[in-house]
Amino acid sequence: MQRINDLFYRFLELLLILLLAGMAIMVFLNVVLRYGFNSGLNISEELSRYFFVWLTFIGAVVAFREHSHLGVESLVAMLGRSGRIACMIISNLLIILCSAIFFWGTWVQLPINASMVAPVTGLSMAWVYGIGFFTGGGCVLIALERLFRLITGRVTDAEIAAFTGENMTIEQLAERT
Repeated sequence: MQRINDLFYRFLELLLILLLAGMAIMVFLNVVLRYGFNSGLNISEELSRYFFVWLTFIGAVVAFREHSHLGVESLVAMLGRSGRIACMIISNLLIILCSAIFFWGTWVQLPINASMVAPVTGLSMAWVYGIGFFTGGGCVLIALERLFRLITGRVTDAEIAAFTGENMTIEQLAERT
């Protein structure tokens, strides 16, 4: 099961690379066409915006899995093991609440988005903003799994270190500031 999970996240990382590359190519091509030939591709402007939205929300799930989001690690690092576990439980409960609200908001907004189409591509806006289902659901599932392992005592010291930022090198810490 862990192998399937890892393959899924490898696929997501590849998808992020493709979205970023697609966005960069479309924007570069449009700049060349506008300045060199006084024309442009309207579809590239629209798709690059949508790629950016998808890139951001898919990347949020991948970053959450890797404990890469911002945190107050200096406070948590001062606590002992039980304090860190308590903070992890509270943190995951809050993440479940916020992500569930995000998922539900996407659900409520879906009929409005489905009735609207993009001006150039004609793509239903439900495809664009529906990425909230993936992000909200993905973060809820990750947090539920972490919460289950925390409550059942299956959390490892490496995971606690990742939560507090203690598993990072000096270079990685410097990148975050």
